[in-house]
Amino acid sequence: MAVAALTFAAHHILHSKPKPSSSVFLLNSTTLKTTITFNNFISISSASPFFLPRHKSTQTAAVASSSSSSVLELGGVKITKQDVVKDEPTNNVPDLIFTKLGLQLHRRDHHPLGILKNAIYDYFDTNYNNQFHKFDDLCPIVTTKANFDEVLVPADHVSRSYNDTYYVDAETVLRCHTSAHQADLLRKGYSNFLVTGDVYRRDSIDSTHYPVFHQMEGVRVFTPSDWNNSGIDGTLYAAQDLKACLEGLARHLFGAVEMRWVDSYFPFTNPSFELEIYFQEKWLEVLGCGVMEQEILKRAGKTDNAAWAFGLGLERLAMVLFDIPDIRLFWSTDKRFTSQFTKGQLGIKFKPFSKYPPCYKDMSFWINDSFTENNLCEIVRGVAGDLAEEVVLIDNFTNKKGMTSHCYRITYRSMERSLTDEEINELQWNVRDQVQSQMNVELR
Repeated sequence: MAVAALTFAAHHILHSKPKPSSSVFLLNSTTLKTTITFNNFISISSASPFFLPRHKSTQTAAVASSSSSSVLELGGVKITKQDVVKDEPTNNVPDLIFTKLGLQLHRRDHHPLGILKNAIYDYFDTNYNNQFHKFDDLCPIVTTKANFDEVLVPADHVSRSYNDTYYVDAETVLRCHTSAHQADLLRKGYSNFLVTGDVYRRDSIDSTHYPVFHQMEGVRVFTPSDWNNSGIDGTLYAAQDLKACLEGLARHLFGAVEMRWVDSYFPFTNPSFELEIYFQEKWLEVLGCGVMEQEILKRAGKTDNAAWAFGLGLERLAMVLFDIPDIRLFWSTDKRFTSQFTKGQLGIKFKPFSKYPPCYKDMSFWINDSFTENNLCEIVRGVAGDLAEEVVLIDNFTNKKGMTSHCYRITYRSMERSLTDEEINELQWNVRDQVQSQMNVELR
């Protein structure tokens, strides 16, 4: 399976808190129709362990609103807000997330993510004689089959939960990884390709996590004629070619750095690896990769083939290469940020234009059985947008009656201006009100 999906699975299997946008395997995305409608609603009981009651938040002026009548065209698919943000029990896409659809930061040549994407393109064009097809405008709305089933995500896997994934309806999601397009491209006959796109996950709030980020996945397929004269089997041949390719990519991006391969486990590749480089006096995980499971190739009609796949998170690498300290900055339209970067110039170091003071607000409440931190973060983001810098649990205890209390510290800070006490107090009161009403908790 593609590396994007690999890291996607590892993110849920191995870590209680997700890694910063690391590699993810491309799931096979079934191509959506030219105009998209989502009428196939399937009711799922709120008692299901994977779905929680549906709530919409009322957002403040801190979050830009999208016109409900606006029409986006994503990868040839026309989409309105009503297609994505719907008042249905299985829909959990907030207005804030809809405002990110169509922005496609990775397609902006003067943006750090676009500069990085193009640098990776240059490597593959030069070293593989333009053999890799490039896709960077595929629609991010995909079926659950494409996002999960076709990359072998188990039916009971935590990544399918309402808590982790944005559902348009019970059978449609905002892709969690670029792997959502892998199987479809394989079926269409592509043997060498790169897929770049925005991906969506309900996540925590801190300097390295954001509910929208960008990934790139690469896939290369081999036929028996490629390895028959090598004296090794297809799996070993693909693994050796994969490592040589990615070591070259790491040198292309980071220079003559020390590298090491770490054996890993992903449900969709075997063997599986992570590449780490020694950069700025520490080991940095660059990407996940592996030899694609035969089942994925078999389903795509490539029974006798072998293939490799890798996946990487663009934000994660760009934060290192450009010295960008906060993932929210990628979304900034402030010229003091955007003017610092130039097309084709990889690794220009970001110069902070100001450091505005943070404001800390604490909130304590008795939690219930359905409480999750991701749901809390969704409410905070819905109210404060990018003014929410961090949400962290600072205290918890259980009383003699068995009731558990959590205390969260919310850090508010703008990257572009100072916030007033009046603004912050209004944000905090709105957060408290919505946490109490939507999460059915008792404030302390």
